[in-house]
Amino acid sequence: MAQSLHRWRGTAAVLGAAGLLALGVGAPGASAATASRIDLKVLVVDNGAGQVGAITAELKNSGIPYTTVNLGDAGRPTINATFLSDTVNGAPRAKYQGVVLPNEAPFGAGSAEQAALEAYEKTFGIPQVDAYTWAHPEVGLDYTDSNGGWSGVLDGAQTQITAAGTTGPFRYLDGPLTFEDIDPAVQESYGYAAHPREGFTSYLNAPSGGSMLGQYEHDGRRELVLTFAYNQYQKQFKVLARGIVEWLTQGVHLGQSRNYFAVHVDDVFAPDARWDADRNCTPGDIDCAGGNGEDTTTPIRMTADDAAYAAQWEADHGFTLDMVFNAGAGEEWKAENGGTDALTARLLADKAKFRWMNHTYMHPFLGCVQDTTTVPWTCSKNADGSTKYMSRADISAEISKNNNWASSHGLSIDRTELVTGEHSGLKTLPQQPVDNPNLAGALSANGVKWTGSDNSREPEQRAVGSALTVPRYPMNIYYNAAKDEEMADEYNWIYTSKADGGSGVCEGNATSTCLSAPLDTATGYADYIVPMEARTALGHAIGNDPRPHYVHQANLAEDRILYPVLDKVLADYKAIYADNTPLQNPRQSAIGTEMQRRTAWQAAVANGKVTGYRVGNTVTVTAPSGTQIPVTVPTGTRKQLVIGTAAFGTAYAGQLNDWTKPELLQSALKLNLPA
Repeated sequence: MAQSLHRWRGTAAVLGAAGLLALGVGAPGASAATASRIDLKVLVVDNGAGQVGAITAELKNSGIPYTTVNLGDAGRPTINATFLSDTVNGAPRAKYQGVVLPNEAPFGAGSAEQAALEAYEKTFGIPQVDAYTWAHPEVGLDYTDSNGGWSGVLDGAQTQITAAGTTGPFRYLDGPLTFEDIDPAVQESYGYAAHPREGFTSYLNAPSGGSMLGQYEHDGRRELVLTFAYNQYQKQFKVLARGIVEWLTQGVHLGQSRNYFAVHVDDVFAPDARWDADRNCTPGDIDCAGGNGEDTTTPIRMTADDAAYAAQWEADHGFTLDMVFNAGAGEEWKAENGGTDALTARLLADKAKFRWMNHTYMHPFLGCVQDTTTVPWTCSKNADGSTKYMSRADISAEISKNNNWASSHGLSIDRTELVTGEHSGLKTLPQQPVDNPNLAGALSANGVKWTGSDNSREPEQRAVGSALTVPRYPMNIYYNAAKDEEMADEYNWIYTSKADGGSGVCEGNATSTCLSAPLDTATGYADYIVPMEARTALGHAIGNDPRPHYVHQANLAEDRILYPVLDKVLADYKAIYADNTPLQNPRQSAIGTEMQRRTAWQAAVANGKVTGYRVGNTVTVTAPSGTQIPVTVPTGTRKQLVIGTAAFGTAYAGQLNDWTKPELLQSALKLNLPA
């Protein structure tokens, strides 16, 4: 043990004994150089490989500052002692808290740059991630052709997080991790697994028992060795990325990461039109031609039993749906159907069990006045040739009437939140390339700060007057379908080539591919669409992406086709993650605030306006005045006040993280790590 402590003399009690041991690192000895300053920034040495790109994407997404050195750039800086360290106020400074390399020795074994990097890591106790290499003794592993070693395709392989992993940097995981196998005809993952040698601690074992990810301690240095290929979009990388980052930063870093999943159910109280399998369109939609203008389908609307089922499903799963409602459309339906409405009565009886959000009173199109005499529609024009828009007064009335109905019926809503029908009012390409100029004023007049937008059109948050958009992921569960067969039939129409009887819109489309053969409408939804949509949604959820997903009330009616997707997302999540990493389920205003803070933080980091470092057990961060600072630290960390300290952060994934800023009369944020 004494030898292990000596190897880590440079870590300077960074986390305290408890914090380091939780990460699977020996605690530093009493002789550690406590005066060393370690900047909270990561050095990334990039050779253009996807594995380095994946880790870089994780750093950026989490808000962790980093510097990239591109090996292919002839003008890149030389990696030497001056590049890596210096002194500040007479004390040694490590400019980087961790190093990401393409492999164990990208500069060449014995080269001056490799020697400088290794000396730096020894001096300051800086960890190194080898993003992708093969199993061999130089990284602490046997060769794959000896002692039970293995190499090959990992698609569908069930790997195992070891006890050292689940008590160390991967303590947010339950144990098993199955690699993706999206397309059996395509090789998606390849790796090497081998028996560990002295100094190697495995964190992830292959089905053969050999290690594919682990810590290698040797020569006074510590490396995290990964021997499988991956990219930033694969499930296995997203799951492991948090642990890779926590190992790299020793659990102390700027930025934070959580798993999010929110589901908006649009058009509540209103009926939705139904897909017509004979005409391959939705009667009532302005783009549905033919049929002599007749709609022979029955509109889809939830029943009281559907509403009761939704409330019980929430209770059973510990998950809250956001009911995005159109009260006026519901009142109109009631007036046309005998003056009573069991659905509204049931939803109001269970109103406290859901979250509620304004979707306007009657769900009109809030952008330009649509000319539906053509397919597709166009924007109507004024006499002077300018575009004719819905007025500010009419938009405002749609928002305020829905709010007033909610108030009179005891619905608890956040009036700063809004989703307009079809995200209308916002620009709609190609017909309406700009926002309705009357929209921003109407939002402001009604106190709206967060308005939903379609992530497939506008993935970035942007301002609409004083409001900000909240991009929402459209789930591929269609608004006009309530039955499995309807979903499969419409899906076939969209994703089947003309030669196979489909629309052919998938052909030559850069964002989609055609089905190899049409789905069986009796089984295609359950067997193909559900697992695919669940995989997509889970990928968003485990990628530190707070954007909500949206569906429609029709999907909670009749066959209740939404629930199999939600059930699979939640079940798959629970099978991977430990109880200390719950799936976050925020409402729209919280999501909008999170995205707003991220944008401001990323800008401050990119502009060089952030400084963060640790000396011993103290973390110090400066940022532009008023900027919320994301920080992740070990349990037991406290915030330094002008006088005394206070508890810091919220527990998540075995650590503490939060957005924070300096207190009154303080010019910098100071956190005291546990001793």
